[in-house]
Amino acid sequence: MDAGLLVLRLVAGLLIAGHGVQKVSFRLGGHGLAGGTEEFRHDGFRGGRLTAVVAGGSQIGAGLCLAAGLLTPLAAMAAMGVMTVAGTVKRPKGLWVQNDGYEYPLVLVVVSAALALTGPGRWSLDDALGVTPWPLWVALAVIVIGPVSGLLTRLVLHREPATPERKPHAQTAD
Repeated sequence: MDAGLLVLRLVAGLLIAGHGVQKVSFRLGGHGLAGGTEEFRHDGFRGGRLTAVVAGGSQIGAGLCLAAGLLTPLAAMAAMGVMTVAGTVKRPKGLWVQNDGYEYPLVLVVVSAALALTGPGRWSLDDALGVTPWPLWVALAVIVIGPVSGLLTRLVLHREPATPERKPHAQTAD
């Protein structure tokens, strides 16, 4: 079981971290911070550069902590939050990834929830530090708070699309 949890943590965690690296740099096929900023603006988010930095940083931190099995419940909560936001962006395109749907973010949310419930296993920093097992109530709180925080983030940062009756506000430099 510990080997399976290690593989799951490494693959999911490093993919989440890599996704964050793409938001803020030219590495791993990213378009730099300017590209990440434009992606968020295109997807209807306020904040531009700050939003890209926070989202990218959250993905990098959560992903690396998941991969290492460090503070697993908090890492899972952060990963579920940012991937829930990604899912809301892709939701109008349906489930399947070939249509740019929300399949991939959903899988990462579920994997993060599963890791919150199972714990990171013996081959983790949490175990080495003696902070496992986490109580069940912690995992359940994480599974609720993570996605809810993503939905609240979407609600707060999403801007209304410009319509002919409404003129868009002038954008300020970030």
